[in-house]
Amino acid sequence: MGPSGPRTGGRSPGAAADGGLTTGAVARLLGVAPTTLRSWDRRYGIGPAAREDGRHRRWTGADIAALRSMCRLTSAGLPPAEAARAVLAGPRATAAPEPGRTSRGLGEPPPGSGARRECRGLARAALRLDAPAMEELLTEVLDRYGLPAAWDEVMVPALHAVGRRWESAGERYIEVEHLLSWHVSGALRGVSAARPPVPGAGLSLLACAPGETHTLALEALAATLTQHGLPVRMFGAALPVEALEEAVRRTGPDAVVLWAQSRDTASHVLAARVGAIEWGVRGARRRPVVFTVGPGWAGRQPPGTRHPHGLADAVDALATLGAR
Repeated sequence: MGPSGPRTGGRSPGAAADGGLTTGAVARLLGVAPTTLRSWDRRYGIGPAAREDGRHRRWTGADIAALRSMCRLTSAGLPPAEAARAVLAGPRATAAPEPGRTSRGLGEPPPGSGARRECRGLARAALRLDAPAMEELLTEVLDRYGLPAAWDEVMVPALHAVGRRWESAGERYIEVEHLLSWHVSGALRGVSAARPPVPGAGLSLLACAPGETHTLALEALAATLTQHGLPVRMFGAALPVEALEEAVRRTGPDAVVLWAQSRDTASHVLAARVGAIEWGVRGARRRPVVFTVGPGWAGRQPPGTRHPHGLADAVDALATLGAR
């Protein structure tokens, strides 16, 4: 549901005398970029029935209903051209496909590919800057698949797809990746504990290596640990070495998870320094187990550290530390 904005004189801002809305007003109403509306009009004929002075678009209630159907179908993973054909065919053809069901007439993928379909829908919603659709889709996939499956099968592939898009088109789609990342982060932070705290569970401290700003994978790990009732402290991006060492001394974690996206930020010296920190009374001092995660550590794991493969593997390994 998009924001409608304040009312002025009995009609929405941007409304014409006959009740039609401008493209800008419709874009704000639906949370869709104006360029996407113009593209759908030009390419597929999903446009306003009336044009003021033969040029300026004025969208009626029926036009906006068609746009809502386009948003719903493309967010469900349908290619825009096929979604447009369904919208133009009438209401009976515009029902969004049920998860896991095949709708051959609308070009749906085969059964069992629900996550792939939702991944495509999420990426398409991001490309058209459709924030409401992204929020709805992220909520649905988290409810349907849970963490970490929603992360591995929908969020990560969508982020990669959008990233490849802007890499191949210069800087044209950087805003798309930023918007998608923001909404993924918000969805992850909205995950709440599904069970009470696990008695005796070890504390995990999560931080990016100094100079590292990519945090989404750590946010997914923090959300999953929280959901499982496992204690976690998330310190996020680019934590300075001295601050990281102080946090370890103050909290006495069973594990420290260090994320590095690139080889430049994956420091063996940092991993060794963190793993050597001790706390506790004399004769019973402890050290944390250091987990190195992220592509920056691939093929160059520091001695004495653990390198889990994927989110589920990391959660399973961290869950066993409290029994040490």
